[in-house]
Amino acid sequence: MDAAANLAPKKPILSRDPSELPETLNLGTDLPDDLDPLADGILMEHQKTWLEDKSDLKIAEKGRRTGITFAEALDSAITAASKKSAGGDNVFYVGDTKEKGREFIGYVAHFAKAVAGELIEIDEYLFEDKQPDGTTKHITAYRARFNSGFRVEALSSNPANIRGLQGIVVIDEAAFHKDVREVIDAVNAMLIWGGKVRIISTHNGVLNPFNELIREARAKKTPYEVHHIPFGDAVKNGLYRRVCLMRGKDWSQEDQDAWEAQIRGSYGSRTAAMKQELDAIPAEAEGAALTRVQIEACTKQGIPFHRWIQPDEFKNASDEIRKAEALAWCEKHLKPALEKLNQNGKHVMGEDFARSGDATDIVIQEVTETLVRETKLLVELRNIPFDQQRDILFYICDRVPNFIKGALDKTGNGAYLAEKATQRYGERIVEVAFSREWYSREMPPYIEAFGDKTIVLCAHADVVQDHQSLQFVDGIIKVPDGFRMKGSDGLDRHGDSAVASALAFFASRQDYFETDYRGLPRGQEYDNPEDHALGQPEGSGRNWWDTPLGADLKGGIL
Repeated sequence: MDAAANLAPKKPILSRDPSELPETLNLGTDLPDDLDPLADGILMEHQKTWLEDKSDLKIAEKGRRTGITFAEALDSAITAASKKSAGGDNVFYVGDTKEKGREFIGYVAHFAKAVAGELIEIDEYLFEDKQPDGTTKHITAYRARFNSGFRVEALSSNPANIRGLQGIVVIDEAAFHKDVREVIDAVNAMLIWGGKVRIISTHNGVLNPFNELIREARAKKTPYEVHHIPFGDAVKNGLYRRVCLMRGKDWSQEDQDAWEAQIRGSYGSRTAAMKQELDAIPAEAEGAALTRVQIEACTKQGIPFHRWIQPDEFKNASDEIRKAEALAWCEKHLKPALEKLNQNGKHVMGEDFARSGDATDIVIQEVTETLVRETKLLVELRNIPFDQQRDILFYICDRVPNFIKGALDKTGNGAYLAEKATQRYGERIVEVAFSREWYSREMPPYIEAFGDKTIVLCAHADVVQDHQSLQFVDGIIKVPDGFRMKGSDGLDRHGDSAVASALAFFASRQDYFETDYRGLPRGQEYDNPEDHALGQPEGSGRNWWDTPLGADLKGGIL
């Protein structure tokens, strides 16, 4: 083979030109006559999940050719074939190309025969497409009429044509429409009379309105439900098995692996393009999630930030010494800050745990009447034994007025403290296991808070640097694994205060019930040693403060 040919860029196997689609991915009109979409095993799990979601507004951010349009066509056929009393309605399909409309209506016609027993003819007609300058032109459109009186139509994506329609609107490949934001605005008016909107698309860049809509939805600024459907999940759910069914070929795991590798390999070195088209990760979604200007604009001077660092040998000191030193530090540094908290304010807590190397950060935020989450106290612990981390956390939370919710990192060693906090504070504690799903769902609202100015941070160089550590990693926002920066104390940081602050923000968005909780007064009897933040000797109903150690620490933690 010619060497120059080897160097020529490879064309993606999933071309956007309908005439160049692989033969294994047929158009709707080429479906086998005996294909029953309701037969067991025909629909993949992600297709079922999409159809089971009956939300008025929903979005599918998907990899290429994962079968969501196919599933939506099935739903459209069932809807249009149904009586009004059974939920029947008109469906308007808005694709980014005329060929996509023909494919969709082809699916609908097949499903009408397979599901409703109706032989549907496809009308190809001239649709009057209104232009922004007031003129009109006629374009080809497609329509399937049902005996119910309802219809499924494939229309132009011109927003002016959508206004005034009534029914269900399906916007396909929304990220590639010329005026996607205007299209979305046009269909929203249909909700007034009970219409529904389905938006389906692969990504087309991080700044595309489609991605912005998803970020707003995940931040709960809009009521859309978001479904994330990457190509890899579709393959696991049986996509290649369906390809084999269409081709009359036997399936094998070896062939499936080779097939997926071929599709991914067709992108060559263009990893970002591959991730965008197949893994539903918008291109350019790399780098810092927040700029320094954004972060500093949400900081405030005077918010207490207290650190406690101990040498390695501290863990070998006796229980009494460690408890006494923890208490003395809390009394000196934390008590004054806690006493200044608004007694009528609602407070939340977030904690990012570390035993050695990184720092444990505890953030207390007040949820103000204007729904701003304002940091009131930041505590950082380094090389502090498990028991004393527990003691300090209890010292803080016992004294926080109207402590409504707390979220703790229960990953790894953090599980111990998260469990102890749950045992002490019950339903007010959320134990968080960090996962891709959690980051995808919870970090966008936190990042959006900086644009809305609904978050206030401690004005400190390390806090700003920690938030600069939040980056887009494979389409989610997190501190990259293994990422380290030097703090103002010369020690390594892993975005510790940013994670704790994000956890407090997450806690503030959870449901809660109000209590009139207050710490137990000095002299109260304890039956359980764990009821005391610094622990107590075994024994039922014993007044710990009357023991020799208790007497020495009187005036202390409670």
